Amino acid sequence: MSDPSKFLYADRNLINNPLAQADWASKKLVWVPSERLGFEAGSVKEERGDEYMVELADSGKKIRVNKDDIQKMNPPKFSKVEDMAELTCLNEASVLHNLKERYYSGLIYTYSGLFCVVINPYKNLPIYSEEIVEMYKGKKKHEMPPHIYAITDISYRSMMQDREDQSILCTGESGAGKTENTKKVIQYLAHVASSHKNKKDQGELEKQLLQANPILEAFGNAKTVKNDNSSRFGKFIRINFDVNGYIVGANIETYLLEKSRAIRQAREERTFHIFYYLLTGAGDKLRSELLLENYNNYRFLSNGNVTIPGQQDKDLFAETMDAMRIMSIPEDEQIGMLKVVSSVLQLGNMTFKKERHTDQASMPDNTTAQKVSHLMGMNVTDFTRAILSPRIKVGRDYVQKAQTQEQAEFAVEALAKATYERMFRWLVMRINKALDKTKRQGASFIGILDIAGFEIFELNSFEQLCINYTNEKLQQLFNHTMFILEQEEYQREGIEWSFIDFGLDLQPCIELIEKPASPPGILALLDEECWFPKATDKSFVEKVLQEQGTHPKFFKPKKLKDEADFSIYHYAGKVDYKADEWLMKNMDPLNDNVASLLNQSTDKFVSDLWKDVDRIVGLDKVSGMSEMPGAFKTRKGMFRTVGQLYKEQLSKLMATLRNTNPNFVRCIIPNHEKKAGKLDPHLVLDQLRCNGVLEGIRICRQGFPNRIVFQEFRQRYEILTPNAIPKGFMDGKQACVLMIKSLELDPNLYRIGQSKVFFRAGVLAHLEEERDMKITDIIITFQAWCRGYLARRAFAKRQQQLTAMKVIQRNCAAYLKLRNWQWWRLFTKVKPLLQVSRQEEEMHAKDEELHKVLEKQQYMQKQLHETEEQYHQISAEKLALQEQLQAETELCAEAEEMRARLAARKQELEEILHDLEARVEEEEERASQLIGEKKKLQQNITDLEQQLDEEEAARQKLQLDKVTMEAKMKKFEEDVMVLDDQNNKLNKEKKMLEERIMEYSTNLTEEEEKSKSLQKLKTKHEAMLTDLEDRLRREEKQRQELEKNRRKLDGDFTEINDQIADLQAQVKELRAQLAKKEEELQAALLRIEEEAAQKNLAQKKIREMEAQISDLQDDLEIERQARTKAEKHRRDLGEELEALKTELEDTLDSTAAQQELRTKRETEVAQLKKCLEDEARLHEQQMGDMRQKHNQAFDELNEQLEQAKRNKVSMEKAKQALESEKNELTIELQSLLQGKGDSEHRRKKAETQLQELLLKNSETERQRLELADKAAKLQTELEHVCGQLNDVESKSIKATKDHSVLESQIQDVQEVLQEETRQKLSMSTRLRQMEDEQNSLREQLEEEEEAKRNVEKQLLMAQSQLAEFKKKLEQDSTCLESAEEGKKRLQRELEGTHQRLEEKCSAYDKMEKTKTRLQQELDDMVIDHDQLRQTVTNLEKKQKKFDQMLAEEKNISARYAEERDRAEAEAREKETRTLSLTRELETLMDLKDEVDRNNKLLRAEMEDLVSSKDDVGKSVHELEKSKRAMDQQLEEMKTQLEELEDELQATEDAKLRLEVNMQAMKAQYERDLSGRDEMGEEKKRSLIKQVREMEIELEDERKQRSGAVAARKKLELDLKELEAGIDMANKHREEALKQLKKQQAQMKELIRELDDTRMSREEILAQSKESEKKLKGMEADMLQMQEEVAAAERAKRQAQLERDELQDEMNNQAAKNAQIAEERRRLEARIAQLEEELEEEQCNTELVNDRLKKSMLQTDQMNVELTSERSSLQRVEGTRAQLERQNKELKLKLQELEGAVKSKYKANMAALEAKLAQLEEQLDIETRERQGATKLVRRTEKKLKELVLQVDDERRNTEQYKDQADKLNSRMKQLKRQLEEAEEEAQRANAYRRKMQRELEDATESADAMTREVSTLKSKLRRGDLPFTMRRIVTRTGAESDEEAEPKTETPEPRPE
Repeated sequence: MSDPSKFLYADRNLINNPLAQADWASKKLVWVPSERLGFEAGSVKEERGDEYMVELADSGKKIRVNKDDIQKMNPPKFSKVEDMAELTCLNEASVLHNLKERYYSGLIYTYSGLFCVVINPYKNLPIYSEEIVEMYKGKKKHEMPPHIYAITDISYRSMMQDREDQSILCTGESGAGKTENTKKVIQYLAHVASSHKNKKDQGELEKQLLQANPILEAFGNAKTVKNDNSSRFGKFIRINFDVNGYIVGANIETYLLEKSRAIRQAREERTFHIFYYLLTGAGDKLRSELLLENYNNYRFLSNGNVTIPGQQDKDLFAETMDAMRIMSIPEDEQIGMLKVVSSVLQLGNMTFKKERHTDQASMPDNTTAQKVSHLMGMNVTDFTRAILSPRIKVGRDYVQKAQTQEQAEFAVEALAKATYERMFRWLVMRINKALDKTKRQGASFIGILDIAGFEIFELNSFEQLCINYTNEKLQQLFNHTMFILEQEEYQREGIEWSFIDFGLDLQPCIELIEKPASPPGILALLDEECWFPKATDKSFVEKVLQEQGTHPKFFKPKKLKDEADFSIYHYAGKVDYKADEWLMKNMDPLNDNVASLLNQSTDKFVSDLWKDVDRIVGLDKVSGMSEMPGAFKTRKGMFRTVGQLYKEQLSKLMATLRNTNPNFVRCIIPNHEKKAGKLDPHLVLDQLRCNGVLEGIRICRQGFPNRIVFQEFRQRYEILTPNAIPKGFMDGKQACVLMIKSLELDPNLYRIGQSKVFFRAGVLAHLEEERDMKITDIIITFQAWCRGYLARRAFAKRQQQLTAMKVIQRNCAAYLKLRNWQWWRLFTKVKPLLQVSRQEEEMHAKDEELHKVLEKQQYMQKQLHETEEQYHQISAEKLALQEQLQAETELCAEAEEMRARLAARKQELEEILHDLEARVEEEEERASQLIGEKKKLQQNITDLEQQLDEEEAARQKLQLDKVTMEAKMKKFEEDVMVLDDQNNKLNKEKKMLEERIMEYSTNLTEEEEKSKSLQKLKTKHEAMLTDLEDRLRREEKQRQELEKNRRKLDGDFTEINDQIADLQAQVKELRAQLAKKEEELQAALLRIEEEAAQKNLAQKKIREMEAQISDLQDDLEIERQARTKAEKHRRDLGEELEALKTELEDTLDSTAAQQELRTKRETEVAQLKKCLEDEARLHEQQMGDMRQKHNQAFDELNEQLEQAKRNKVSMEKAKQALESEKNELTIELQSLLQGKGDSEHRRKKAETQLQELLLKNSETERQRLELADKAAKLQTELEHVCGQLNDVESKSIKATKDHSVLESQIQDVQEVLQEETRQKLSMSTRLRQMEDEQNSLREQLEEEEEAKRNVEKQLLMAQSQLAEFKKKLEQDSTCLESAEEGKKRLQRELEGTHQRLEEKCSAYDKMEKTKTRLQQELDDMVIDHDQLRQTVTNLEKKQKKFDQMLAEEKNISARYAEERDRAEAEAREKETRTLSLTRELETLMDLKDEVDRNNKLLRAEMEDLVSSKDDVGKSVHELEKSKRAMDQQLEEMKTQLEELEDELQATEDAKLRLEVNMQAMKAQYERDLSGRDEMGEEKKRSLIKQVREMEIELEDERKQRSGAVAARKKLELDLKELEAGIDMANKHREEALKQLKKQQAQMKELIRELDDTRMSREEILAQSKESEKKLKGMEADMLQMQEEVAAAERAKRQAQLERDELQDEMNNQAAKNAQIAEERRRLEARIAQLEEELEEEQCNTELVNDRLKKSMLQTDQMNVELTSERSSLQRVEGTRAQLERQNKELKLKLQELEGAVKSKYKANMAALEAKLAQLEEQLDIETRERQGATKLVRRTEKKLKELVLQVDDERRNTEQYKDQADKLNSRMKQLKRQLEEAEEEAQRANAYRRKMQRELEDATESADAMTREVSTLKSKLRRGDLPFTMRRIVTRTGAESDEEAEPKTETPEPRPE
């Protein structure tokens, strides 16, 4: 392994250790909890109830453990697994052990389902180089080991293929490596997605993207105890890509900056890096400019200069400044940022002192304040005054409030934190601006989220709550995505499983934190407490306990000693929270005086930072000084708390993430010592819980986490069920079902899908254990058999040695006895001299030679027979190859035709593509226009928002003025009472003035009522604006969806082009394969010619051998004649001795002639041996040539295999591209993927089989060589040949049988080839069908284009009308989906509203009665004030004007309502149009997808056929090889033939499985299509009749073989008719589709009507809500009127008393004129005050200017009237009566108005209720009709599906019958030929064998006769007379006596053996 691969790949040799497997199986290893190691390995020794006795593996200690605490251990084959979801035992211990093993091996990345778990290595690893980037580029997830690059590449590729936005979520503790992994993601994307390097601006963009990180690290990272470079903020980096995948920009969003680190740090920690960079790396000039000092001089640097090992702050400062320059940040802005950093440090040096006698703070030395003011462009005195005694608003006045020392220090620290935070936000905004400067528009993006993980400390604060809340939402997102993927997997496999959305498990905890109301969550309660001045953290905790005390996820402490205020049960565990300073942290208050100074700073950078100063929370909100409720209203809009802002940020982030495809990365810190290679188990387990990894495992365990393919399950576990599966072929699914039945597994523990078996956690471990036990039993029995065999063999060898020793001893003893015997010595010397004794030996040698010659003759005859058989075989193969060649030529011609069609189709598609490109450009232009209009709309919205803010500010000012006026009126009344008490009695002027003031107060109340009505109108307008904004957002979403659809269409067109290119490549590959096949045919023909030549040579040699045999037979005849002559001579010996001598001499001559003949025969035998050796050498040469040819053929096959692999890779890419088109079609596509996986599995199996065949071939060659050596040895050992003659004959019989078997197999292979040719023909027909489908596709594309043009026109019209009706469109697109669910809820709410309305009506009647009573009393009061007549007339005029204004407003509102109705109608029409067009588009896309799936299926079939063809070719070549090898050894060939039979059977099984899968896929596809064929029933019946006629014809064909050819032609004609019928059926299907579209349009109309009813219902609800609001306003008005009536009653009583007193004291009035004048002056001053306040009201509001001016005129008139009324006291009584009459008239008017309003409301409510009832009835009717329609549609679909299935089954049956008939005919012919040839060969062999037997019998008879003659001659010689003896005769007789003595000596001797 290379160095980087060591850190990526696990060593599988150590994992697949059989010893570890046996150890695991025998010891029953489990995991036991351990305090030190988390979990320890142990073996179960004993079970006692719920307790286990466990022996620890490391220490050997035995402990007792509870059963529930033990966790199962995975088998060793799962050690260091790359994906922990594959673990069969999913538990905490197994996950921890796997991570630990991988970490100790240097493997830091591990998958866990959707997670990628990363453990910080604390050292640099060589796995991030460019070579590694290239290695992971474009690879699949399962092809490469786990890596962050793999996750990034997957997200990038899926973004490019699916056109879907992606996100990578990196979470973890501080120091776990989140930031580093984020950097690696950006590095990978910058490398992979960078555009051409020669473009300068594009290279600059990638450089800026990489340089943004150092700047953010400098300002946002810091050193902590856990991490030297810890990110103290969360960030979401959004990298935008264009259509081609190039980076076009980026955007960064930040979350929760830890700004408190800027003012204080923990021990051994640093603040943000930039402070140290600046103090270390700044030059002298910069230091003097920024007023920098030493580290120890700054209080905010708590630990002074803390250095980081291996890091130079000076160099990093230079790098940061260079990065800023690369980011195009100007130098003045850089200096401004550094000034802010220096000023933050200087703020910490400001010291405050407590004054001696007071708590007020003072600043003894203001040098630091001067430095801060200099750096931030402020006045020193203003700054110190703002810090020490800021101005705080109390009511309407501003008060200077002295600050204490603690308050001043708090204000300075808050200022430092806020300044640094604003500067950091500005920096992020500036970086975003630099990264988004390109003009190219981003088509999609990849978001990288780097945020803190779940945090659980001993006591957790507000920051931890926000972080944990974020992680809850992210975990919910993970659970939801995991649930979706699991659901898709189970649906794809067809598994019954109750789907559980695990994302809902976290919803209660999330609602506990974020719920706004009923009951409010923690954040809502915190915001609510922030509005109360006297609220504290304790009151907040009490309110939380009161509201959420019963929540299941909430826990309140039971003990008083608990430090925590409350606890929350998160998914990671229980977290205790301490609510100290939560209100302060949530409000984040600032000294608004200093903030306003900073806003007015002379430094432009600082003033830009503080430009939104009006939205901060001032000190008056926190101090509690202001008791008025108005003190909490800001000047411009409500202030927003930290919790609200973070909640909004998080909701936006989650919305973004939900719209993306998320990828999860979980970073883990191994230890807190920052040591490499050390892992703390408890720390890692806590992080696994917090990161949600264990939560994901929990979800996995709920389902079926372990999945295994059928073939693998059968291959691995078939040993457990040996007799369950019957012999022969069986489908994998059926085999698995039988195996599981025999295993007797619980049905709840497994599910069987379409291609896999699913198991619950732990089931595979149990099966592995049983398998290991079974294998151990088998191996033990095998070892026992082997040992027994070896022992028996050794025993037999010892016995043989014992007998041999005995024989040797016996022979030695005999030799010792004979060696000194004289006769024995004489015998040994005389015996070699005798020639008569040698005759027998010579005869024996001749007999042996004769036997050898006969054997050779038989061998040559066998060879001749074999060559003849080979000749017949080769001729048959030649005929088959010729037929195959003819079929191939036909296929080539068809392929040429298809190529021409494809070329024409390509040209047409290119033209279509050019048109589409032009349209795409037009669409882009329109999109740019839409974007411009969108910007205009956004600008209008911003203007409206500004107007709303201004109106809100005016409203708040009016409310404040109202409150102040009420307070002043109360004070005024109190002053009048005091004056009455002091003066005892007042004159009439004073009474009139007070009554005047009371009347003024009534006027004010009326004005307030008018302002309230205006406020109501304003709230209505605000609600309308919010609705309009919602509509705008939804319109934008719809537009984005349309753009996404357009992008998908573009992607589809590109994919179609790619498919065309793939088809062309496949055509080229088919041509190349045809050329190769032709070359193979030529090579086969050459081989046939060579074999024919070899056959001729063998025949020549056979003829020569026959000639030699005939010569030998002649010699035998001559020898017989000589023997007859010798017999004649021996008969004459009895007559005379002389004749004997002569005869003896003749016999000696004859023996000499025999010697000559023997020598001749020996020479002939030597020549025969040489010939045999030459033949052997020639045979070996031929075998070498054949081996070379075989190797060449094997190389060609390898090339074809590689080509097939490349084709498969291209097909996989095409499949992956097509998989992402529609979510509705994912199930069908995934079923295709399963088929693809099966084919890949079969391909791998075929490759393994091929390798096994090669190994077997090498073994057979080795065996052949060994057998050749043995044959050579057998030739040398000629003595043992005679005994083996019978064995050879039996072997020859077996060889003939094997030969016949071989021929049958070859014929089977030929049949397979013929089947392939037929399949090729069927493929050509399918290709034609594909062309027809492509033509239909073209028509569909044209229709789609027309529909697209219509959509574009409608879009243009909608855009032109969008600007006019933008405020009303959003109301029409309100929650259609939730209408059905909200129906019941709305009914309940309506009932509640009816009840509340009735209650309020009763309350309203009561209040009307009280109102009438009070008004009567008021009339009495008004009668007393005659002077107020003119003011009453003025008020009447004002009332008339106000009525006119109200009427105008009503007219305007009516006009708006009409416009809204028109807009709504138009919008509904447009929506119906858009919906119909989108539905048409969807149907067209569905049709296109179906056609693509057909193409894909056909391609898969072609590939399977090609692969099966290649497999068959391989088997044919292997058969040829085995044929050639059989020429040498027949036994070898037998074994090879058996192996080849098995492999051929396996390939045929694989082919059959493929065909079954193909048929299943076709059936699935046709079933899906059959749901739409409604109008094809009549045609299908006719097709069924035709199929039945075909079946009858097929039966006739079977009966009548002679008419098979005519029947076949007829069947072909019928097939053509069927195709025509299918075309007609397709046309009918299209008509049915059109009718379906019509029905869909009708359904859309029904849905639209339903939507209208829902909209009307929602409008009714809105009106009811408005009526509720009005009722609430009226209730408030009634309360105010009650207060005013009470005040009027008091004033009335007082006025009555004063009237009596004034009547008595009229005479004393002259004396008190001076006092009255003083009172007048006082009142005039008060009136002047009121005038000033009215002027202020005019300045604050723009809407009420005219009315305020009128009120000023009224006040002037009142001043004039005061002077005039003093003189007109006498006319009071007269005017009083007039006023009484006027008041009565006003009372009547009021009663009439109230009655009219009441009757109007009642009538409106009754009408609304009636309308609601009608709408509900309509809705019920429509739902019933819709259900009936759906039922009818389902019935028709079922009927259609059944009919189509019947037709398909019958069509398949006809095809199978036809193929079977053809096969049977050809098979019968071949069997006949074979039988005839076998019979002829058997007859020839029998005749030849009989002939040889006769010759052998003759030879044996002649030999017997010769031996008999020799024995008679010897006896005659022995019986001869001695008178004629000579010396010679004497010697002769002596020799004879010696011969007679020989048997005598031999009889007592022991025979040597």
